[in-house]
Amino acid sequence: MSQDVPHRRGWTAFMEEVPAQIMLDMPPDLAKAITNFIVALALEAGAAVDAGRNPPGDAMDDLGIRFSVQVDREPVLFEYVAYRDLREIRIPTLVWFH
Repeated sequence: MSQDVPHRRGWTAFMEEVPAQIMLDMPPDLAKAITNFIVALALEAGAAVDAGRNPPGDAMDDLGIRFSVQVDREPVLFEYVAYRDLREIRIPTLVWFH
């Protein structure tokens, strides 16, 4: 592979410390459902960004990088930032209504 062509990997999700602790406090079934949702979101958001579209969720800024998402049928919402250069979504805020 040429050094001029950057290695393209899939999109990943990174969760900050406070949201991660909130997930550890959730019942196991809910934590697993949220984990699966976040993994799917990273794939969907990454595909949207790669295609030049807005990722899922409600835009929270004019730059088109910060979004808010309510998890369907679950008492959870969170914010994420889509970093194109890192091919990563980062979750700084997660709210669990219990």
